[in-house]
Amino acid sequence: MILPSLRESLEAHGLMAKKSFGQHFLLDLNITRKIVRLAQSSSLNTPFDGDVVIEVGPGPGGLTRALLESEAQKIIAIEMDSRFIDLLGELNGVYGERFEVIEGDAMKVNELQLLTDRGLPPLAHIVSNLPYNVGTPLLIKWLTGPWQPLSMTLMFQLEVALRVVAPVGDSDYGRLSVIAQVLCDCEKLMDLPARAFTPPPKVDSAVVKLVPKTDRPDKVIIKNLEKVTAAAFGQRRKMLRASLKPLGGEAILEKAGITPTERAEQIPPQDFLRLAHCL
Repeated sequence: MILPSLRESLEAHGLMAKKSFGQHFLLDLNITRKIVRLAQSSSLNTPFDGDVVIEVGPGPGGLTRALLESEAQKIIAIEMDSRFIDLLGELNGVYGERFEVIEGDAMKVNELQLLTDRGLPPLAHIVSNLPYNVGTPLLIKWLTGPWQPLSMTLMFQLEVALRVVAPVGDSDYGRLSVIAQVLCDCEKLMDLPARAFTPPPKVDSAVVKLVPKTDRPDKVIIKNLEKVTAAAFGQRRKMLRASLKPLGGEAILEKAGITPTERAEQIPPQDFLRLAHCL
């Protein structure tokens, strides 16, 4: 079976992007193949050979087709928009059981159960052109939840991508930067202009790769990290002795060896991790 082009598939099924789902399609297979290539061969080397890849929000399947050309054992796509299930199902005609599409909300999916129910290894890579309206909540779920992916290669609107990789002191540095960089090695792989998408969004996008660190803190410390960063960056103009007052103020800062007059944007991720240990 020869697959029609992505545009032909969309036309045949009478489909358009839905604004309410934050959909912007990437139909250029040269770009999606580059994303898959970088996902495996960047400085954070994580090839897909023999592994499972989970994709969220595949839409018409531009990124899906590029993933299926890789050496991954299986691609599981999670799509909330029921309009695309039949279109994506056409990929089974070429790739058979290597591809599976599931209709559902990725925020509610238990990835470990999804994999073990299918007799698959409990770990998988995540690769996704994330819908803009759920990109950050999904990232926080995968960063802080009980299931830890092998790697994440994710497309966000540019401002979110910059926040993930921002260094301490940068104007984009914030709570998301700290949580992501404490738990993962992070790298921005490529920028994508709005015109690369159909329909074009109002902002540019970027692809970020995150690989979980082996010395991951336990779930109590991760919860503490979320509390500390929420308090510190929730009042980022204040000195830490004021913004962290509900959590112990100067006492906890002195215990962590941090100057109480510093502000949140001046504190590197590892110092926030020390604060989380001191809670």
